[in-house]
Amino acid sequence: MNFFTKDNKTAFEAISSAQFIAFAPILFQASKALRDFGILEAVSKSGEEGITLQEIYPQVKLSEYGARVLLEAGLGIGLLLRNNDKYTITKTGHFILNDRMTRVNMDFSNDVCYEGMFSLADSIKEGKPTGLKALGDWPTIYEGLSILPQPAKDSWFHFDHYYSDGSFDLALKHVFKYHPKHILDIGANTGKFTLKSMAKDPDVKVTLLDLPIQLNVARQNIEKAGYSDRVGYHPIDILIDANRFPKGADAIWMSQFLDCFSEDEIVSILKRCHEAISDDGHIFIMETFWDKQKFEVGAFSLQMTSLYFTNLANGNSQMYDSAVFNKLIDKAGLKIVEQIDQVGVSHTLQICKRK
Repeated sequence: MNFFTKDNKTAFEAISSAQFIAFAPILFQASKALRDFGILEAVSKSGEEGITLQEIYPQVKLSEYGARVLLEAGLGIGLLLRNNDKYTITKTGHFILNDRMTRVNMDFSNDVCYEGMFSLADSIKEGKPTGLKALGDWPTIYEGLSILPQPAKDSWFHFDHYYSDGSFDLALKHVFKYHPKHILDIGANTGKFTLKSMAKDPDVKVTLLDLPIQLNVARQNIEKAGYSDRVGYHPIDILIDANRFPKGADAIWMSQFLDCFSEDEIVSILKRCHEAISDDGHIFIMETFWDKQKFEVGAFSLQMTSLYFTNLANGNSQMYDSAVFNKLIDKAGLKIVEQIDQVGVSHTLQICKRK
């Protein structure tokens, strides 16, 4: 990946980019308002013919002034065009309005991250998620996931599931080619991977490891699906090094989990996986490494998501560069026996064993 090795912008392009950054909070909120007030939709429906300000503002139930300032901002942002006083939508405007990934990312940025990010510099200096107080009073966001205020709760889970759900089915093929009999699902969240494993193999057993409050959510989903007889639960605070994992499983699964921890914490978790896995077992790690993305925009999205971890999640983790992450695997006494990149939207699946 050679996205970040050269500066190919002209001076004019560079200063233009700098202005976008300078006004970024304003253009973000303006873009969201154009979407949420229905202005982009009204313009889009007008097609190539376009629509005037006088036609738009009654439709969206705004004042003429309110619609005008947003429409003019949309021109500068690049969401709209204007010819002969008629507005039409651009390709970028189309994606803001219609693209699911863009909507998920925008809602996550606004509902989960936006207010807290004002204290990002404090989080960098202190190594603590100082922005989390905008959502609730927890040491990390994980204690509060199931009780986040709305709309942050829905936006968080939509964001998380959008990037994981499309990868699970692809990853399952690689997991089950080893015919596991007992899987530890560490960081089980709402139990989605366990549910898919249950459906994939009628004989496999799974033990879920997570904080008690998260396991309660997963248990409800699994009981509703009728899989209780093959599923066990192991409440645990992963951050406490003395908390060991159940031994004897021949597969350990961790998806979008280790990026929630610092480097030292990842080594601790992987050492405990090393201790718990059977002699011939496999450890499956699915992560989104920014340096393994096919497109620059994918790397960019992950680099920005890293700052969510810094400011709101826990203060000390990130979406890792794979070179940094692989050293932690080695330090824990494990080796990568197979690696599959571009699993789903942005994931890499690493299959590890004891050295």
